[in-house]
Amino acid sequence: MKELKLAFRIDQENHKIFIEKEFAAPLDIVWSVWTREKALDKWWAPKPWRAQTKNMNFRENGKWFYAMQGPEGEEHFSKITYEEVLQEQRLVFKDFFCDENEKPLEEFGKSMWTVDFESEGSHTLVEIEIIYESVEEMGKMLNRRFQEGFTTALLQLDEYLRLA
Repeated sequence: MKELKLAFRIDQENHKIFIEKEFAAPLDIVWSVWTREKALDKWWAPKPWRAQTKNMNFRENGKWFYAMQGPEGEEHFSKITYEEVLQEQRLVFKDFFCDENEKPLEEFGKSMWTVDFESEGSHTLVEIEIIYESVEEMGKMLNRRFQEGFTTALLQLDEYLRLA
């Protein structure tokens, strides 16, 4: 079985993270698991954590408000606001930590994500660019083990797609 591409690159100077991930599923399926709350809840958080959608309105100017729930019952809230949605092509969204009332937690800053989807026959390539407000903000996320956690989540998505 062919190994699926997974690349994670950090650009300190421009406070950006680039991720490329190939999935063994067609574009329409990969798009759906990035844009539907029930699917996102299955893979977005690295185990033993899990994501739980509080509310979602997937459209331009819509949002996804969710909690990352830990094994001890702890919750950390996040919110995504969708800036651009091009069906099965691109998602652009702002991502930030917040409290249970969706008020941003300023100490963590915000990041802007551009997620591009490209069909490669029976596979799909997803290219992600994450831009942080500063190198310090990016450093805070990396110190919180973002690379390890998000890599784990993407590998969980592989497993979810395989079983779907």
